[in-house]
Amino acid sequence: MAAPEIKDNEMYRLLREGKIEEFNQRKANGEACDLSGADFRNVSLVGLDATDLDLSNSYFRMSNLRGIDMRNANLEGASIHGAQISGVYFPDSLDATEIELSLQHGTRLRYKR
Repeated sequence: MAAPEIKDNEMYRLLREGKIEEFNQRKANGEACDLSGADFRNVSLVGLDATDLDLSNSYFRMSNLRGIDMRNANLEGASIHGAQISGVYFPDSLDATEIELSLQHGTRLRYKR
């Protein structure tokens, strides 16, 4: 598995710079973004519209994810080690044990099959 990367695209930069509302608006207007394998270490994503985002293999160590609805996002292989996750809706196909292991030990999230 490749290491998380700092992406070279404008939509990703908006998130890293905390411009969540602008990101959400541009996403709603149909602008594409590649967020798979992205490094979101120590980034606050509060308010993010995660619907249909591919966040697979992304790295959320110590990120602020509070209140985000990720039920329709792809989190396969992502790591949430030490992240703030109160109020987060995770996909139904992610077992609570998987979430806890990733949060406490940094394991990659694996969906139930």
